[in-house]
Amino acid sequence: MFSKFIDELTWRGLIQDKIEGIEEHLAAKMVTGYIGFDPTASSLHVGSLLPIMVLVRFQRAGHKPIVILGGGTGMIGDPSGKTTERQLLNQETLEKNVQALQKQLSQYLNFEEGQNKAELLNNIDWLGKISMIEFLREVGKFFRVNVMLTKDSVKKRIESEVGISYTEFSYQLLQAYDFEYLYRNKACTLQMGASDQWGNITAGTDYIHYKHGHQAKVFGLTFPLVTKSDGTKFGKSEKGNIWLDPALTTPYQFYQFWLRTPDESAAKFLRYYTLLDKSTIEELESEHAQAPHLRIVQNALADEITSFVHGKDALNLAKRTTQALFSKNIQEAFTGLSDEEINLVLSGADSVTIPKTQLEVGIPILDAIVISGLKESKGEARKLIQGNGFSVNKVKWTQTNGLLTQEYLLQNKFILLQSGRSDIVVLKVE
Repeated sequence: MFSKFIDELTWRGLIQDKIEGIEEHLAAKMVTGYIGFDPTASSLHVGSLLPIMVLVRFQRAGHKPIVILGGGTGMIGDPSGKTTERQLLNQETLEKNVQALQKQLSQYLNFEEGQNKAELLNNIDWLGKISMIEFLREVGKFFRVNVMLTKDSVKKRIESEVGISYTEFSYQLLQAYDFEYLYRNKACTLQMGASDQWGNITAGTDYIHYKHGHQAKVFGLTFPLVTKSDGTKFGKSEKGNIWLDPALTTPYQFYQFWLRTPDESAAKFLRYYTLLDKSTIEELESEHAQAPHLRIVQNALADEITSFVHGKDALNLAKRTTQALFSKNIQEAFTGLSDEEINLVLSGADSVTIPKTQLEVGIPILDAIVISGLKESKGEARKLIQGNGFSVNKVKWTQTNGLLTQEYLLQNKFILLQSGRSDIVVLKVE
């Protein structure tokens, strides 16, 4: 049972780097392993979802996961994958974020029962107690600056124009101390993370060997760092991060993010982010190859991840909203629905509310596009119309002048504004 974890990560393509001997270590018994999350926001986003899924699989294979929320390291900032210095957060903000993330993570991992129930710890509890002199003597003396400079996270920043502060340079020592603390107090022998964490992870294994000798069996494992096809950070859309908190990113918006996954990434993400087994995924891929226009893999991906993160009821509403908003006949899609049902269907969509009096006077169409957020300026709005990319209630709008008035209201409640094929904003009236 225990060996299932490495086998599953292997066929899913989720192993980037690993320390030799990890397979035997994980196959022999229940292992305690951890992943850290710095609480830099009040919610995790889809960039954090892969490490969450790795922990879920780790626990399902019979191992014990520890989640570290970096109340301490979050005050410093990890330079890994960052081209500029992080903005430092105050302790009050970090504490609020820790509480929010703790609640969020409890949705995905079992913290309640069983020998391998998950633990959630905050590293401020031990980092906050160690003095600077003690830290330099107990940790700093084991690290060589010339070795620290070779770590990718440090090397890239040193070669950049902004450089790196001593604060962020010291981050890998703090993370190494975390691993040693968990090894000493929780019998934790494995640290996992994205590939940009490899330098920090090996700093931790080296430090444990310095302190406890090479007989200390500790291991590191990384999974691929996910980026979008253009190389930019995964989890961001044109409008910002895709959050796991439904108050920040609605289930409909979340569902749409995955539904729009390009073909070159969809099959990979189905392996990375879902709990579907190998035969099911291969069958979906085969069906997709025979009829790519049906986007079978993308639909399965969006269904599985939205249900996992937000639940089946939220998924059903997201699908219902999608079906209505993307219907070719928008009038027909809402005909026969009660006011309550219409409000429910529209509740997840991107929307802007305006007073009905504005429509009585009429809103210039370029202003309406800017108000909706589809474009930031009238100039961009004009180009959108001239490029034949703008619709009102699914009907192409070809004139850069004209007014949006009450006659365009659907169900006496809303107007649908659309840019291109997929960007839809509901203009609601009060």
